[in-house]
Amino acid sequence: MVEAPSVTAYIGIGANLGDAQGQVISAIVQLGALPQTTLSAQSSLFRTAPIASSGDDYVNAVVRLDTQLGPHALLQALQDIEQRFGRERPYPNAPRTLDLDLLLYGTMTIDDATLTVPHPRMMLRAFVLIPLLQIDPFITVPGQGDAHQFVPQIDDQAIAKI
Repeated sequence: MVEAPSVTAYIGIGANLGDAQGQVISAIVQLGALPQTTLSAQSSLFRTAPIASSGDDYVNAVVRLDTQLGPHALLQALQDIEQRFGRERPYPNAPRTLDLDLLLYGTMTIDDATLTVPHPRMMLRAFVLIPLLQIDPFITVPGQGDAHQFVPQIDDQAIAKI
C-alpha cells in the first residue's frame, strides 16, 4: 500500500470560556495525536481581547501539522475535538470553550460549502497572524503572498504573549 504524502496544515486555536489556557494546551496535545498526523511546531500562547464579541479575553495559539488527512477529513477531526470540549455555536462570534480553525492546507485554495482555505479572515487577526509568523516567519499565503505584509493592518489589535 502506498502511503499518501504529508501536507503541512496550520490550525488556529482559541478559547475564552472555562480554563481557556488549559483547554488550548489540551487541544494542542489532541491535535498531535490525530491519526496520520504529526505536530511539527506550536506557537507560544497569546492573550487577546474578543473581536466583534464580548466576554473574557481569549487564549490563542497556532500549530503546524504534517498530515496525511485530506482537508475535509482534517476539518471533521477539528470539529470532533471542539465537540469533546463542549463547543456550542449559539450565534456568530459567541464565546467558546474551544475554537479550531483550519487556516492553511499546503498550497491549496478551497472554497466550498463546508470549508474555505486559506481562512478568509486570518490576515485580519493579530491572534492568528502573530503566532503564525512566530512558528513560520517566511510563510506565504496562497493567493495573498508574504504574510508579513499584513502586519501593519493589525497593529491596533492588542496581543500579549502569556
